[in-house]
Amino acid sequence: RVGISGQREKRGEVNSQQPIKKMSENGIMSRAKVLTIDTMNPTVKKVEYAVRGPIVQRAVELERELSEGMKKPFAEVIKANIGDAHAMGQQPITFFRQVLALCSYPELLSDSTFPEDAKSRACRILQSCGGNSMGSYSASQGIDSVRQDVARYIERRDGGVACDPDNIYLTTGASDGIVTMLKLLVCGEGTTRTGVMIPIPQYPLYSAALAELGAVQINYFLNEEKCWSLDITELQRAVNEARQYCNPRALCIINPGNPTGQVQSRQCIEDVIRFAAKERLFLMADEVYQDNVYAEGCQFHSFKKVLFEMGPEYAETVELASFHSTSKCYMGECGFRGGYMEIINMDDEVKDQLTKLLSVRLCPPVPGQALMDLVVNPPQPGEPSYGSFIKERTATLSALAEKAKLTEQVLNTVQGISCNPVQGAMYSFPRITIPEKAVKEATETGQQPDMFYCMKMLEETGICLVPGSGFGQKDGTYHFRMTILPPTDKLKILLNKVKEFHQRFTQQYS
Repeated sequence: RVGISGQREKRGEVNSQQPIKKMSENGIMSRAKVLTIDTMNPTVKKVEYAVRGPIVQRAVELERELSEGMKKPFAEVIKANIGDAHAMGQQPITFFRQVLALCSYPELLSDSTFPEDAKSRACRILQSCGGNSMGSYSASQGIDSVRQDVARYIERRDGGVACDPDNIYLTTGASDGIVTMLKLLVCGEGTTRTGVMIPIPQYPLYSAALAELGAVQINYFLNEEKCWSLDITELQRAVNEARQYCNPRALCIINPGNPTGQVQSRQCIEDVIRFAAKERLFLMADEVYQDNVYAEGCQFHSFKKVLFEMGPEYAETVELASFHSTSKCYMGECGFRGGYMEIINMDDEVKDQLTKLLSVRLCPPVPGQALMDLVVNPPQPGEPSYGSFIKERTATLSALAEKAKLTEQVLNTVQGISCNPVQGAMYSFPRITIPEKAVKEATETGQQPDMFYCMKMLEETGICLVPGSGFGQKDGTYHFRMTILPPTDKLKILLNKVKEFHQRFTQQYS
């Protein structure tokens, strides 16, 4: 063994169990670090999250440089990279903030400026909290009364389809629920390793979580030529190919779509459910944009509702987890990290394991749970806050619909940019033509062509977008994702800058 160790040392190999001592500048012997880039968890190094990647880091640097008085060809950085509604200027719903304020500081309950329905709602939430304080832990699955309200909301949304509060799990945003379900699903080694089907383009949470968990990512491509529709033949191709090298166990659907903004038809959802049943796949339905539907003829259909309307053959067998959040729709309350997931047809023993896994993180943020309660149980007709709530909700969704149409119209006037209708959600994902000369220069600098394009746009215009390569795209195609969230006047400026930049960029590299 000594001989082997000596040979390893001569070859420059290091035994991680034997600390290397180094002499510091002050003459004190110091040990090499235990945790280095070579000794850290290798799966973490595979994680990528484009929405907050290098281009966003450069945008932050540019903001700092502008604040320090450095001259730039623009006066401000406009971040259109992430669906952070309030950061983009969207105003919070008054009733939600009033109740949260009352819950946070109950002394305000005696303040006559707060409406009575906000006070009664705050009292109900506080009575469900330990010690009547939102600062206490809740049950790991979430506050009972909130889960009951979520169940009633789902029943109303789905036309009376029953919902058991015991199947509701409150989560730290939808992301927490999605990652938790993936943890339960991943197992096996080699060709038996769990494979998870995700749409391409996709929201990078999925690829990042799968990389961290060491699962196999199975790509299925949305059809850009048909408004990013989902094709069952493409699902079949993807699963057939994947069975050669892994064990496909789950199918993820994002509806309405992120980053692509499509809204799935009811027929499409039925087809997906039949496919999942045939291929024995666990369905994961990411439905956080369910109120964000803008295009005529489009309507949100929940996977759960369609599943139960298809009859017992599917309703009693297909395993489904669906997710919702306080971060999107008309609320935009990203920072509170509120959300829920509903599970259908889960094995009872697995359900016990799910509860155990959730107990490790104690509970979701209680303010986020309180906010989720208000989202699923808003002011009702006849209550003092109903009128203002409906007015604010309608104004927010109407403005988003107008901005969705504006974005599509302006981008489609630019030669070399093609934008599908933004049917729902909060983003457009236009296809861009990048000249061969620019592709070559990007390749020589070690960048993806659309990253090269977006970085140049940032440096020249202050517009921060996310390159399509961060979401996945068909080889030889290039895109960027931008939010439709900025105020209309700022969105017009942004779109005009994108238009002018693309024209300059194309001329420069032609």
